[in-house]
Amino acid sequence: MEQIKITINGRELTGSRGETILNIAAANGIEIPNLCYNGNLKIYGACGLCLVEAEGMPKLLRACATVANDGMVVSTETDRVKRARKIAMELLMSDHEGDCKGPCHLNCPARTDIQGYLKQIAMGNDREAVRIIKEKIPIPASIGRVCPHPCESNCRRRLVEEPLSIAFLKAFAADQDLASENPFTPVVAPATGKKVAIIGGGPAGLSAAYYLCLAGHAVTIYEAMPEMGGMLRYGIPEYRLPKSVLRKEVEAIAKLGVEMKNNVKVGQDITFEDIKANADAVLVAIGAWKGSNIRCKGEELDGVLSGIDFLREVNMGARPDLGKNVAVVGGGNTAMDACRTAVRCGAENVYVVYRRTRAEAPAEDIEIEEAIEEGVQFLFLTNPDEIIGDENGKV
Repeated sequence: MEQIKITINGRELTGSRGETILNIAAANGIEIPNLCYNGNLKIYGACGLCLVEAEGMPKLLRACATVANDGMVVSTETDRVKRARKIAMELLMSDHEGDCKGPCHLNCPARTDIQGYLKQIAMGNDREAVRIIKEKIPIPASIGRVCPHPCESNCRRRLVEEPLSIAFLKAFAADQDLASENPFTPVVAPATGKKVAIIGGGPAGLSAAYYLCLAGHAVTIYEAMPEMGGMLRYGIPEYRLPKSVLRKEVEAIAKLGVEMKNNVKVGQDITFEDIKANADAVLVAIGAWKGSNIRCKGEELDGVLSGIDFLREVNMGARPDLGKNVAVVGGGNTAMDACRTAVRCGAENVYVVYRRTRAEAPAEDIEIEEAIEEGVQFLFLTNPDEIIGDENGKV
């Protein structure tokens, strides 16, 4: 085959007649950016990334589609070439229809690397999966059981069959790791000499304590309740989140060096000023412990409880006297927890009263299904107008 000579970036090279500039450059170790060989694009110079400048040619040439001529002098890194490639890349990206990040990751409130830890779980590397999860969530065994998982609603696998069980897989990996002989323990940075006080030992306070401790700060959590966990401990029923699982995760955070003080109520057992005086920073993470009102006549009667108060009583070991008939007003996950807990407390007839349709209920559909299986009766498009009491002020 007839040979030709071509100069690229000052180097005189030999090629075969009929070869493109890109082929001759690649054969001699000169890199020209291109997308010709990714398997999804045809080679006809469509991407515009392989533009080069040749002497005597007024226009830039596409190296992948331009056949080299004998004596041609080519430059691949001039300012004009770089500007044109940048524009070509911007045009390519303007028509970009894919996701640089998966929709599961983009819809995760914590922005966890879901694809990363699911891959590790699939490979049997539960400890590595937990390491990845704990970059964003320090209590994955608990959160995996109760998270509303918007990641699953947006999982692209739903377009093929059904979403992956991301939340349960998270809990699975964390359970496996907790039960192992060598659970994952992150590296704590050298002490900074700084002290941080956290008021509230719920998920926010525990998470803050975890990451502050890893950064080398001395952390103390002040919690008014007998145990750490906040709503995870006192607002979510045992059947959804076993308290033994939560305790293990709290203990893992304590082992890192976080000091935890329970039964300490700010303003009663200690003043806020005392806390400030002994810390370089104070984080208030007291949560939302007050239930919503029904806003109808009779809600002050004896026998009307907020869902949060009811669940807290049960989680602390009490068994409220509910009688035979219980009505739960609302259609969210707290309402589902309350109605199913009422069944477990011995109520004979439990009703959920919700002002909208089932499709509009904010509770997870699986929660509604399981409540129905347990005998709960749902009254949709229904709202209480008045709660009627007897002469003693009881419902």
